[in-house]
Amino acid sequence: MAEQLINEFTVNRPIDEAWEIITDVERIAPCLPGAELQEIEGETYRGVVKIKLGAISSQFKGEANFLERDDAAYRAVIKGVGRDTGGRGNASAEITAQAESLSPTSTKVVVSTDLHITGKVAQFGRGIMGDVSSKLMAQFANNLNEMLDEQGLDATPVADTEAENVAADAIAAAAPVAAPADPLADSGPVVAEPAAPVSQVRKINGPATEPIDLMEVGGSSILKRAIPAAVALLLVLFLLRRRRG
Repeated sequence: MAEQLINEFTVNRPIDEAWEIITDVERIAPCLPGAELQEIEGETYRGVVKIKLGAISSQFKGEANFLERDDAAYRAVIKGVGRDTGGRGNASAEITAQAESLSPTSTKVVVSTDLHITGKVAQFGRGIMGDVSSKLMAQFANNLNEMLDEQGLDATPVADTEAENVAADAIAAAAPVAAPADPLADSGPVVAEPAAPVSQVRKINGPATEPIDLMEVGGSSILKRAIPAAVALLLVLFLLRRRRG
């Protein structure tokens, strides 16, 4: 299933501050319903998105990275890919975010998503994901603004500082150490051995997230698709009973 989704939300901050926040994936990840950021490697962010639909539960494990980021124009493009860990489908999306100043204290962000889904969730067809995405975006915006009100703009994730210290220590430890000069050895140029590459993967030990309940979020949209299926099932059962009778 391929679908284009367009949503928007408001951040209660001036555009420069809002843009810095919404492009900080680690900071905003806890605000995304059903999403759990697990590790960061350079500019690649890896994690899971958990969803459920009635008795069907799925966990999409994947990664995302910036394809484009223009801080002057307040525009960014993110590519995300994921696969259902149960082998029942895949998902990919190209997400474009464009920020616009509404006032000195508020910013509007328009998010355009080209979404491709296969598997159990895709069987409900077009329209469902549009309704669901708009409600999830509203939840995200609400969570984000609540987080900003609680933490304030000066809150800097401790993990960032710790990671910088660990990376600096690792680089220092990996740097080649010059051997003491040997007066009996022939003089000549000394070639240092190249330093071993330092892993940049950083684990994120955040709390486990609850899955998105599509039946709860989608509400009547999901039920409208589910009711015809239920009626068809009842009709089949009725015919089978008549044949047996």
